[in-house]
Amino acid sequence: MDVFVYGTLTEPDRVGEVLDSFVFVGPATLVGLRPVEGRYPTLAPGGETAGRLLRTDAIDVLDAYEGVDDGIYVRVAVPLDAPDGHPEEATLYVGDPDRLDADATWPGDGEFGERVRTYLDRADVAVRLDPDAAV
Repeated sequence: MDVFVYGTLTEPDRVGEVLDSFVFVGPATLVGLRPVEGRYPTLAPGGETAGRLLRTDAIDVLDAYEGVDDGIYVRVAVPLDAPDGHPEEATLYVGDPDRLDADATWPGDGEFGERVRTYLDRADVAVRLDPDAAV
């Protein structure tokens, strides 16, 4: 699975502490969501976020690292703009700004994960692999 990473998981040493097997596919840009700092980095509607595309089969390990079961982050998929041979989607993690003390607002009502998924269904959000950019 290809995962867009934008925080501490852009650092190879940190990823090596979390995952036994991974490959950095290359630099990437998340279009339609911007980075927001809190206790941990998260995302908010609008803008762009620079990061990397990480490939791993250990999505359960990443879910645990990101606190998905505890509701700290939600894992979502967005379209991936990349050359042939790559998956059509990339996964990414969005942290709940209320849980992370981050200045971000997600529109709508309901639980955080529902608001994120509803926004992504309606907005033009995608990951673009940037193979010519510096890593």
